Amino acid sequence: AGVHGGRVTAQGTPAQIEANPQSLTGRYLSRSLRIEVPRQRRAFVREKRAPNAFSGRIDAPAPEPTPVLGVRGARANNLQQVSVDIPVGLLTCVTGVSGSGKSTLIRTSNRMHETLPGATVSGSISLDGVDLYSSDVDPVRARRVVGMVFQKPNPFPTMSISENVSSGLRLTGGTSKSEIAGIVEDSLRRAALWDEVKDKLNQPGTSLSGGQQQRLCIARTIAVKPRVVLMDEPCSALDPVATLKIEELIRDLAAEYTIVIVTHNMQQASRVSDETAFFSMDDDRAGYLVETGPTAEMFTNPK
Repeated sequence: AGVHGGRVTAQGTPAQIEANPQSLTGRYLSRSLRIEVPRQRRAFVREKRAPNAFSGRIDAPAPEPTPVLGVRGARANNLQQVSVDIPVGLLTCVTGVSGSGKSTLIRTSNRMHETLPGATVSGSISLDGVDLYSSDVDPVRARRVVGMVFQKPNPFPTMSISENVSSGLRLTGGTSKSEIAGIVEDSLRRAALWDEVKDKLNQPGTSLSGGQQQRLCIARTIAVKPRVVLMDEPCSALDPVATLKIEELIRDLAAEYTIVIVTHNMQQASRVSDETAFFSMDDDRAGYLVETGPTAEMFTNPK
């Protein structure tokens, strides 16, 4: 569901909306087409809000799923004006030449880019119709809803395996210790890591191999139940065997999350993604979007 000009619209099935407490909408109550917005504020928006900002009714059945992440006229340091939609529930691959702004695009999508010295961002980047750069959006909460896995595995060195996975839950609060234990196990199982670490959860996360560390970082990301998962070349530092495991994991997770993955590996893009966006670079070394579409079409009959 999304908010457009003070009106609430719906995307997805009632069960999908009910099952996503971190989504940017209220709770779908029934097929009588009424949406109730709970008292608790959305996960990533500050307490202060404009009157009637998140209330309303819809007068037609829920439409077909539409893009969950929308980028309109986005500009950043090495990125030209780019407009692209990320379809909900699909795995989108961003590929192209080096330096064309692929990583910049996804870093702007969860407000990580603005943390860099001298970083600039303009345009509109919205999640479920809500502008992520709006003044009432808390960047930290936004990054919980739009999670990110980086190129190099980066488990927190002073934390155990279990503490790494639960760090986001403990940071945001509101989750009991018993609940955290269950979420840690569930996240590690989803990341295909539980059987390998269940007997050493108190050991440092850095004691794991490179591939295991990357799966640990994925478990840490999905533990907070994000709406979108961004992955910046998650396999570039891994050997072929570990890469295969990560690719299999990504495909499994695509059934539950909207995933955007950046890669230079065209074979990987063709193997794992549903949609592909191809970037190139002009004479001024500014990146721009060349084409986007279904992966099979992009690789066999590009426009």
